[in-house]
Amino acid sequence: MEKLILVLAESGLETVPKEISHHPAVVSCARRRGKKPTQILLDISLHYHAMKRLPEFQKRGRPDIAHFFLLLALDSPLNRRRLMETVIHTLQDKVIFVDPSTRIPKNYNRFVGLIEQLFEEGRVPPDSETSLLRIEEKSLRDLIEYFNPSRVFLLSERGKGTRLLEFADTIAAEKKPMLLIGGFQRGDFSEETLSLCDEIISLYDESLTSWSTVAIVLTGLSIALRLL
Repeated sequence: MEKLILVLAESGLETVPKEISHHPAVVSCARRRGKKPTQILLDISLHYHAMKRLPEFQKRGRPDIAHFFLLLALDSPLNRRRLMETVIHTLQDKVIFVDPSTRIPKNYNRFVGLIEQLFEEGRVPPDSETSLLRIEEKSLRDLIEYFNPSRVFLLSERGKGTRLLEFADTIAAEKKPMLLIGGFQRGDFSEETLSLCDEIISLYDESLTSWSTVAIVLTGLSIALRLL
């Protein structure tokens, strides 16, 4: 394996959409932050009543999932050895490219501020020639075409039951595999996303959180590659 492309797919990471920007819960939250409503991250724990009018609202407003995911992925042995590229794809078809050297704030509030700056400026740091984070308009199909992986795997409880170390060996045997993990709290991947994958795999007979899944998979792959 030359490099793993790890993707948090269909993630609930976005700023507040205009259609609910005038809701009292959103306005109050933005005022406390000293920002415009459309400049703050959508968060279901803060904006639940406003979000109920949004399509697929149960899959949206979960920046905490992206936070846990990045903390685990970027601190993994694979990332430290530069054997992995970490990417976030959102439900709104935006893609965040993450430099392997990026150190994500462990404090959640600081992370929120960082991502809000990213959505506002398009890159972080905004004035640097080399960006640690950058965001682009790309669909998942565009992202797959951009990386041209040797094989695309998706983890879902609907997938084929497979033992962890067997799956890790399968990934390790690929030249440039792409692995998709869901970035939403409820629901399932869209049919379009499922259609883009070569294999759909289940590693456990119950639903797992995104961060548990990424921790399990990267540990298994690190063992397969003899990094642990």
